[in-house]
Amino acid sequence: MSTREVSRSRAWLMAARPQTMPAAVSPVLVGAGLAVGRGVFAPLPALVALLGAVLIQIGTNFANDYYDAVQGADTADREGFTRVTAGGLIDPAEVKRAMWLTFAAAIVVGTYLVAVGGLPILIVGLLSVAAGVAYTGGPYPLGYHGLGDLFVFVFFGLVAVTGTYYVQAAARLGVEFLTLVPRPELVPLVAVVASLPVAAISTDILVVNNVRDREEDATTGKRTLVVRFGYGVARAQFLALLALAYAVPVGLAAATSAPTTLLPLLTLPYAALVARTLLAETSGEALNPALERTGKLLAAFSALFALGLAL
Repeated sequence: MSTREVSRSRAWLMAARPQTMPAAVSPVLVGAGLAVGRGVFAPLPALVALLGAVLIQIGTNFANDYYDAVQGADTADREGFTRVTAGGLIDPAEVKRAMWLTFAAAIVVGTYLVAVGGLPILIVGLLSVAAGVAYTGGPYPLGYHGLGDLFVFVFFGLVAVTGTYYVQAAARLGVEFLTLVPRPELVPLVAVVASLPVAAISTDILVVNNVRDREEDATTGKRTLVVRFGYGVARAQFLALLALAYAVPVGLAAATSAPTTLLPLLTLPYAALVARTLLAETSGEALNPALERTGKLLAAFSALFALGLAL
């Protein structure tokens, strides 16, 4: 294999951003763990949900890489990880094509989940793909107007966890295809509550990213929450989301008398390490490792939470 081929392969890997995969895998783990605990685990729908989540994550990463470059949000002063479009490693048209092909693959994979879960999954799936594009693309990019945090909280937390649980419960309990509002046993309150820690820590990944990029975003017109309100508000947001994440297992343990849901508290020292860095630093040199650590925190928390819910 030539140097050019190796370089190109690495460039596509950089564009896919494997370090962001915890945001795709974690909600599926939690949704599957809860399904095991409630006796509705269905391996094939869970596996297909995982594949669909990974494809949507990669498609969103391609979209961010492409749209941030063509809209001038990625500059030579960027402190984050290298973007392949802005860096000239891959032609913009190729990145855009890869984005649409990846989202198309997610839709194809999702047809099985639609067959299992009916109309709600069709609507949620299409909205997820549309939101993945609209995060940095389209006439009103969500991430450019301070709505990126809400997008991540909803789609990579609430929707992903409850959706994973729903398709398994639907496979086990049955569902009418055209029923728009699922029966309570298909999306129980506990599934919504269990999605909150994943939503919170996933959003914290974005908070770290946006704190690191604040100066560049301010000059390029990307009005994230930290650009609008400053470092102090962003740090308070980070801590509040962490508090929410750790409050949920405690609340579930108290409400259900199931102490196994307290397992995620084992990650508290690691969360404190990440928080300490964010509270003191703004440079890419410090926050790039913190960004990866926040992803690892999400993965570890979710794995322990899934295990606790299953038990």
